[in-house]
Amino acid sequence: MSPHSAERGAPHSAEELAALLGPTARRCRLGIAGDEGIALAPLTDHHLHLHLVDEHALPAHGIAAAVDLGGDPAHFARRPKQSMPHLEYAGAFLTVPGGYPSFRSWAPAQIVDLVTNPSSAPGVPGGARTCVDEMADAGAAVIKIALNAAEGRVFDAETLQAVVDAAHRRGLPAVAHVEGDGMTVFALDAGVDVLAHAPFTERLDDALITRCVRAGQIWISTLDINDDPATAVANVTAFVAAGGRILYGTDLGNGDRPSGLLIDELVLLHEAGVRGPALIASLTDPWPRAASDTGVATFVVGTPPESPEAVPEWLRGARVVPAEELITDEY
Repeated sequence: MSPHSAERGAPHSAEELAALLGPTARRCRLGIAGDEGIALAPLTDHHLHLHLVDEHALPAHGIAAAVDLGGDPAHFARRPKQSMPHLEYAGAFLTVPGGYPSFRSWAPAQIVDLVTNPSSAPGVPGGARTCVDEMADAGAAVIKIALNAAEGRVFDAETLQAVVDAAHRRGLPAVAHVEGDGMTVFALDAGVDVLAHAPFTERLDDALITRCVRAGQIWISTLDINDDPATAVANVTAFVAAGGRILYGTDLGNGDRPSGLLIDELVLLHEAGVRGPALIASLTDPWPRAASDTGVATFVVGTPPESPEAVPEWLRGARVVPAEELITDEY
């Protein structure tokens, strides 16, 4: 720390800052004569639906990258690659005839792809491999599977396994919306890599939580979308305590919520034990990319928060800035 740190009002050393906000946090200025503040790696919302939100408002409110988990693959394939937020996508939901979300008003035909058989041969109409290949060929980075037994039909075990295997054959993670009794273990048994929502309709026992962690399964939070988040929060608490990897995600587009970083989601993650550096890690994890975009950063004007409890509200000031505009001084 430089002798000028006290004059600047800096309440944390570099080591204390890392302990509070993780290894990407650093003090800097925005421009030569600009505001002083804290820079972090760019933030990602790992679950939203871009056609239902104001995408242009996302960077101004902290979100540099997003993962669309159910949208028109043709639209995304045409979207400029350097658009902000930077986007990875699943393309259409893979579901069965009569399955979620084919009957929902917000789900036009182009965001639903019906799998009618478990064929692993290429080009078979409605076949598991064909449907996965269609999304992969349209540029999908993940494959989204609907397993909503609470509303409509779901895959049989053979067809689900064929879809997951086809995704893995293309080198893509299989992401499942699980809802209804038994759907978490059904997804796990088939080798689903990621849950699009932390399980919210059933309280998982410790043995199943342990299996999910040992399998390397990832959960995307979406806690605040629930009318009563208690079940999801309890599951996440147990999952992270057992060493599970959790990602910040909101399901933006579902309901009337503002585009950007959602503080209520962060508060619930903190409640579930995802605090301080772990909370920042859930936001800055580049999944499904291998690495974050180095051309942009998150910037919060002012001093860092004083405690992990203050981190969610502090992040309300987050915005996306070009990394080249940040100047790091010696503190």
